[in-house]
Amino acid sequence: MFAQHIMGLSGLLAAALFILGLKRMSSPATALIGIVLAGIGMVVAVAASFLTIFDLPETARPYLTTNLTLAAVALVIGGGWAWLRGRKVEMTAMPQMVALYNGMGGGAAAAVAAVELSARGAPGALILAVTVAGALIGSISLTGSIIAWAKLDGKIDKPWRFGGQRIVNGLVFAATVVLGIAVIVFFDGPLLPVLAVLFFLGALAFGIMMTLPIGGADMPVVISLYNAFTGLAVGLEGYALQNPALMIAGMVVGSAGTLLTVLMAKAMNRSLANVLFSNFGDAAAGGAGEVQGQMKAADASDAGIAMRYASSVIIIPGYGLAVAQAQQKLYEFVKLLQAAGVDVKFAIHPVAGRMPGHMNVLLAEAGVPYDIIYDMEDINADFANTDVALVIGANDVVNPAARTDKTSPIYGMPILNADQAHQVYVIKRGQGKGYSGVENLLFYEENCNMVYGDAQAVLTRMVQAVKDLGA
Repeated sequence: MFAQHIMGLSGLLAAALFILGLKRMSSPATALIGIVLAGIGMVVAVAASFLTIFDLPETARPYLTTNLTLAAVALVIGGGWAWLRGRKVEMTAMPQMVALYNGMGGGAAAAVAAVELSARGAPGALILAVTVAGALIGSISLTGSIIAWAKLDGKIDKPWRFGGQRIVNGLVFAATVVLGIAVIVFFDGPLLPVLAVLFFLGALAFGIMMTLPIGGADMPVVISLYNAFTGLAVGLEGYALQNPALMIAGMVVGSAGTLLTVLMAKAMNRSLANVLFSNFGDAAAGGAGEVQGQMKAADASDAGIAMRYASSVIIIPGYGLAVAQAQQKLYEFVKLLQAAGVDVKFAIHPVAGRMPGHMNVLLAEAGVPYDIIYDMEDINADFANTDVALVIGANDVVNPAARTDKTSPIYGMPILNADQAHQVYVIKRGQGKGYSGVENLLFYEENCNMVYGDAQAVLTRMVQAVKDLGA
């Protein structure tokens, strides 16, 4: 009984740490301590679960001892692997890692549900329904996140679509729901094993089928969506197990993920229904009208010198900056401009990069101060009075077609107003289109010049050009 009280108190402590950690994560300045607090909460919750053995009768302890030993081994293996991979992962691979770990959370919730369903007994209709719902959502999150990981990692390089795909997906989902209901109805019957296996196979298959049609440009929304799914699955299984730490952690993650999904969908001019039920990434299917003008190349040194003598510069980072691993060199360039009296700011679009907050993490890694990093809604009005906008690797998030071309698939999407700056420089490796496959009208504007090359090499030349001015 004593152990139960300790476990209950530990669960409340863990839940408080989860909530406090999430609150601290709302600001880049306190995000690190927030992650640490949430991690401590998880350690407390996991450690408390091992106290179960002290409240069991002697006859049951050998079985639980075996299970706890297996759990300890799993913790060592999983924790060790995650520690090593987390320390070595490149910034460009961060979205893939997040997608994969998110899927593991959903898979863990589904595995807990599978154990509960195999235990038989008499859990009650409500608990049984909650367990099945968690199993469904967790399984979808597992396989969906794995497909998202494969897309982000380049192992699946394009959407997989066929005629009538939505109907087929709908039928698979409906059949899976029916099987879930059958598991509840026939829980004590001989058909339970077969029904449960078919139910899990259907849920896992639907996660794959739901994600395969999605285009790479929409992966930030997908990652956020599956994050919400995982949180919801964990919360449901926490209720089934009567575990307050799991319930609160799952609800916090689920609600935060859902809110982020809505915000990301809004940033891409999509309704939540469109995010959930349509083929993502259809932008490449359409296109803007005939492009007027031509791209004009500029030398990196000339662009660097122009920014050195500007009064104000706004920098828009994108995935190309992460690919080139040029964030440190970019901040070196920024410090040179600031030393010369230039007002430098960073503008972040909600869907820049390959996952929510990707660019914020990238800049934080380089040590860029938080007070010069602005969200889109806070800085968009400043572009009209800015001397130079520097775009590095970003594409669709600065495409004026979203404002002007009603035939464009991205029409209506909120963008950063880079084109309104007096001069725009775009660092880009070539003349290819963005991730969505839409031609960027900004590149053809009179006030825009292209600086071709890898961002690391281009920024190195810019830095040297500015340094040479003071030599």
